[in-house]
Amino acid sequence: MDGCVFCKMVKGEIPVVKVYEDEAVLAFLDIGPISVGHTLVIPKEHCARLDQCAPAMLGRVASSLGKIAGAVAGAMEADGYNVLNNNGRAAGQVVEHLHFHIIPRKANDGVFTQWPSFEYEQGRIENVAEKIRRNLK
Repeated sequence: MDGCVFCKMVKGEIPVVKVYEDEAVLAFLDIGPISVGHTLVIPKEHCARLDQCAPAMLGRVASSLGKIAGAVAGAMEADGYNVLNNNGRAAGQVVEHLHFHIIPRKANDGVFTQWPSFEYEQGRIENVAEKIRRNLK
């Protein structure tokens, strides 16, 4: 897609520090990392959001994601890692090309220190579930 920074990276028009590449997937170090080794994994084919991508393409990305995540975590001697995917501006997606963040973690590293969970009001959880089920295609 014209103007997409990640598509330009795939084409070699913008340099990246690659950690993995095959015919469908490119993985490279994030230039604004949350932790050392923070890696982005993208499909080479343009797709903006997870729900808009072809299942076959998602399968290709998913089949590489675990291998790349394990390599990143091992190389960084991480205690764990996050795999993060933002979809849409409201969710924090800055580049509108599907991408997964692999963020190596150390115990007590101060990254993602809060998870803003809540409890549903009585009876609301079933209403929410029904709305979701109706929207499954």
